[in-house]
Amino acid sequence: MSEYQIYTFPNGIRLAHRQVPHTKIVHCGIMLDIGSRDEGPDQVGLAHFWEHMAFKGTEKRKAFHIINRLESVGGELNAYTTKEKICFYASVLDSHFDRAVDVLSDITFNSIFPEKQLEKERSVILEEMAMYLDSPEDAIQDEFDELIFPNHPLGNNILGTRESLKRFKREDLQRFVHDNLNSERTVVSVVGNISLKKAIRVTEKYLAQVPAYSQKPERSEPPKYVPKSITQTKPISQAHVAVGLPAYSLHHPDRLKYFTLIHLLGGPGMNTRLNVALREKNGLVYGIDANYTAYTDSGYTSILYATDAKNLKRADSLIRKEIDLLKTKALGELQLKNLKDQLMGQLAMADESNQSFMLMMAKSILDLDRVESLEEIFGKIRSVTAEDILSLSNETLDYDQMSQLIYLPE
Repeated sequence: MSEYQIYTFPNGIRLAHRQVPHTKIVHCGIMLDIGSRDEGPDQVGLAHFWEHMAFKGTEKRKAFHIINRLESVGGELNAYTTKEKICFYASVLDSHFDRAVDVLSDITFNSIFPEKQLEKERSVILEEMAMYLDSPEDAIQDEFDELIFPNHPLGNNILGTRESLKRFKREDLQRFVHDNLNSERTVVSVVGNISLKKAIRVTEKYLAQVPAYSQKPERSEPPKYVPKSITQTKPISQAHVAVGLPAYSLHHPDRLKYFTLIHLLGGPGMNTRLNVALREKNGLVYGIDANYTAYTDSGYTSILYATDAKNLKRADSLIRKEIDLLKTKALGELQLKNLKDQLMGQLAMADESNQSFMLMMAKSILDLDRVESLEEIFGKIRSVTAEDILSLSNETLDYDQMSQLIYLPE
């Protein structure tokens, strides 16, 4: 598989390209370095509302024409909003690549946010909120952010609140776009059996005329962390728990070592320390995960699980025990080798997904100005030592400093 290439248009928009032979599908997306953390106090949920409203009408297309343009040829059109990014992306047969770029550029830069569609989409997002609230495993993750980043945009729910959503008007969307759009912080990402020459020719047709937007809003630093513990009752059958604390940013030199540590503690495998201790040995949970979320200037680690309320103390004790073991007992040579092999295997499988790589490539260029090759990443993983894991565990995993959010059954 070829390495990626970058081409910069005169307006500052960058094209990130990777040609992949032997596939008929091309994945492409436009990623903006704008997210929910760029919202002001009266704008909570506005970035996500923009993502939704972008599909509701442009200067030359109505909502139906937007969704039908790619679906009529078997393609898919989608979008998402995170704390730091908004992305519009599509997957189509490579023969319809031009059509995909046309639609993506249109909804990204030419949306008019029709008044008639505002109320409809407001109702759709309210239903999305209700769906999350009905799912405690989703709701607790969002609410836990507020414990780690209180009174800060990183702690706000990306969806916003019912009250904030009801206030938004067309002018609010237009102002938010105007105040945040920066063409130099915009990446068009293309992965498929498309040559760089063709990718440039097609994207240039639709993006060359985009003005050179130059807004550079300042992102506020997260507040000083203070551990908190909150317990709430909910109409649920299990207790749901989130515990965690701040962690390294994307730019920290030990980020990959720390990622390896969290992977050992509670990554996606069934053989993680927490899953073996709580599920396999004691049958207390169906699943338990440790997640590391890194932002450009901060990050956090969270441990999430659900269990019968009567097992909460036992589960908490086992988690503390596993963290203490990481801090006191170094990995053996075979344990360390197995950890590295597992992590490299999972990363290699993720790299096989062309769509995932397309999205990762855009984000990496925006955040780091480059994309690390798989071999570079493997080299860093191979360099991790048992002493690194032991040292990082002691430096970062203080269970007494972890915040805790618990949902108890009524």
